[in-house]
Amino acid sequence: MRNINKSISAFKKSLELLPGGVNSPVRAFKSVGGNPLFIDKAKGSKVWDIDGNCYTDFVASWGPMILGHAREEIVEAIQKAAKKGTSYGAPTLAENEMAELITSMVPSVEKVRMVNSGTEATMSALRLARGFTGKDKVVKFAGCFHGHADSFLIKAGSGAMTLGLPDSPGVTKAAAADTLTAEYNDLDSVEALFSEYGSEIAAVIVEPVPGNMGVILPKPGFLEGLRDLTNRHDALLIFDEVITGFRLAPGGAQERMGVIPDLTTMGKIIGGGLPVGAYGGRKEIMDMLAPNGPVYQAGTLSGNPLAMAAGSQMLQILNDNPSIYNELERKAARLEEGLRERLKETGTPGVINRIGSMMTLFFTELAEVNGFNDAMTSDTEKYARHFNASLDKGIYFAPSAFECTFISDAHTDEDIEKVIQAFA
Repeated sequence: MRNINKSISAFKKSLELLPGGVNSPVRAFKSVGGNPLFIDKAKGSKVWDIDGNCYTDFVASWGPMILGHAREEIVEAIQKAAKKGTSYGAPTLAENEMAELITSMVPSVEKVRMVNSGTEATMSALRLARGFTGKDKVVKFAGCFHGHADSFLIKAGSGAMTLGLPDSPGVTKAAAADTLTAEYNDLDSVEALFSEYGSEIAAVIVEPVPGNMGVILPKPGFLEGLRDLTNRHDALLIFDEVITGFRLAPGGAQERMGVIPDLTTMGKIIGGGLPVGAYGGRKEIMDMLAPNGPVYQAGTLSGNPLAMAAGSQMLQILNDNPSIYNELERKAARLEEGLRERLKETGTPGVINRIGSMMTLFFTELAEVNGFNDAMTSDTEKYARHFNASLDKGIYFAPSAFECTFISDAHTDEDIEKVIQAFA
């Protein structure tokens, strides 16, 4: 049995200092039970808690650690940048280098604006879309998470074609009124919204592959249908690639799937483990931003030199070594295959959704999981037992049934087989 006395003590103290004892809710382990782990260090595919327990990590800091933890080139880049100063509030060459990498890798991006988080990227892209089109409403999808800005914290309600209501105290009905909610993988629900509100819709924002209700794969023609609908109604298509960007391909989901949005939001991997976000798109849209245009957005730490150094090094490695994606696919496919075999052997109902190095195991009786309502059939209590049993065997999955399992370049074949054999 693991000894986590130090983590237990640390959490008791944090409860006195932080709301819920954490700085991001899912870290509190409320949906899986038990005491959250306090991490001391990480290297490669492993993390160690403050009690000295070692775990093979499939959380990957919720996605950005595609090369594994503490990759030497990235650590060295951060150290080198830090020696010159940690923030200037002025332009640097590092920002140009990052922008050149992003615009060369992501098909839809001709110009890019750096920000400090995925939430900041999505809220800024939404404001820009409204400013560019002169329209107010936006379509999002039930179960797709785009950060915690007011416009995105909207409940689907009993029907996908109705105006949303606030899903969090503090979000006003006025903010919610301009957000329309559709069902992911259901083009009819989107067409119905355009039929009623088409002249008012500024944009459709979508995770091309949702990762925050678990991994959901787009049905053939769904993303293409969104592209067609937005074109016909003079609305913008925004891909939220905070998770999928640079993970599913060097150019993200849009490169892999061949559907090009008007705006793209990015985060996670482009920071190399440091806080960062970005949004970009066609020049004529991006040039609506101040100081060129009237849409205002600013940030003291935007383009922070440490984040730019880490992110540029990360993207350069991925860009220079396309074989990394082949290896990620191979290891992830083996994990999927092995877990499918274990589900069958143990008689456990379940659905595995995977694309590239993103995967989710849903404990459900359904044959497929294609959207929010399907995902909600998952047996969360069974997931909690699976999560805690895995921890006891030295495997760290996300403390939520509705998140991704991430495979990194640092995971070994032995790491993958350990997970397969540990499943019970």
